[in-house]
Amino acid sequence: ALPGVVEAVDGRAKILLDGGIRRGTHVIKALALGADCCLTGRPQFWGLAVAGEAGVAHVLEIFRREIDLAMGLSGLAKIGDIGPDILLRQS
Repeated sequence: ALPGVVEAVDGRAKILLDGGIRRGTHVIKALALGADCCLTGRPQFWGLAVAGEAGVAHVLEIFRREIDLAMGLSGLAKIGDIGPDILLRQS
């Protein structure tokens, strides 16, 4: 669905993806598919419920580490380097 939205918008607006983002790797995939940014909430609420403010900080740190790791394993130095060429598509 996201590639279809990207095509329909055709650069006339920013695309913010909300829903289903649970891991840093989900952020990488969404950006590679054309989202301009990802909105997250549920993981932070889980962290808040478990450990308050420290739990939220921990969840955000996990996201950061996962994004850094996925980018490193993909040979990417910066967020702007993420593109559709990093995805393997099944036929």
